[in-house]
Amino acid sequence: MWGRFMLLGLTTLMLGCRVFPAPPEPYTGPQLPPNPSLEQIAAFVNGNSSKIQTIIADQGSLSAPGMPTLRTEILFERPWRLRMRGETSLSGLEMDVGSNDELFWFWVKRNEPPAFYFCRYADYDQPASIARRVVPIDPRWLVEALGVTEIDLNVPTQGPVALAGQRWEIRQQRQSVDGPMTKVVVVDGQYGFVLAQYLYDAQGRLLVSALSYDHRREPVSGLVLPRSVEVSVPASGMAFRLYLGNARINQPIPSPSVAWNMPVYQGYPLVNLADPRNFAGMVTVAGAASGCPVPAGTISSSPGLTWIPVTQ
Repeated sequence: MWGRFMLLGLTTLMLGCRVFPAPPEPYTGPQLPPNPSLEQIAAFVNGNSSKIQTIIADQGSLSAPGMPTLRTEILFERPWRLRMRGETSLSGLEMDVGSNDELFWFWVKRNEPPAFYFCRYADYDQPASIARRVVPIDPRWLVEALGVTEIDLNVPTQGPVALAGQRWEIRQQRQSVDGPMTKVVVVDGQYGFVLAQYLYDAQGRLLVSALSYDHRREPVSGLVLPRSVEVSVPASGMAFRLYLGNARINQPIPSPSVAWNMPVYQGYPLVNLADPRNFAGMVTVAGAASGCPVPAGTISSSPGLTWIPVTQ
């Protein structure tokens, strides 16, 4: 779900007005003190998140208006290993999004032209990498969106600022290869849940948001995760909802060698997002994010496009 090329396989997805859902009534657990300090909120958030080593949501789903809901297996292992495979009962596997310690990838069965996109993090993290224009949001943000996020007390911070509905807002500066960014975290004032995360660029433009709701305390680990996460990338018009359900925390990942190795799909050529030869003939569409290339006509007809054949 990263970048414009995901939209070639999925219909452009837009979610409506966003609100902060209230914490579920059945939840009980430790509570923040009235008028908590930044340090108290950080201790609450970090004390939970830092203990999450793995997540297994084998009965999850991915949904958005305009597309069928995909039954989705969601796996996570620190620091950045993430795998999401979505399918339907009629058509089988439809989507494979993953990340390991070296690279990330995404594949959609119905992509036209057929392709399997990947990029090594060492290439993505280069300031001049074309991959940063094709995939303008760092894929590692998805890990934070799931609720595995922490408040860094060693960076410039504003807050907590009280919001309506017994919520607290914290703003923090982040340095990136693209320049300074601001991360905004909204925390539930009673239980310390992270309800929302927003990332803004240096010009104050919203890059990505993640809303979390229906938090639950996993009975074995005693740690807290949201059941659902709603992610939006305004510049690309991409938005989706991940349902984690009764995810299990800190249990061994099944078949880790399979989960964390990049797969190959017969008939889907490998396309390195960091190779500029793969994007010759691309243009920028008016109204799109600055510098974000999209196909000029059909990608397969671009004269400079280089496909790498997949071998099984």
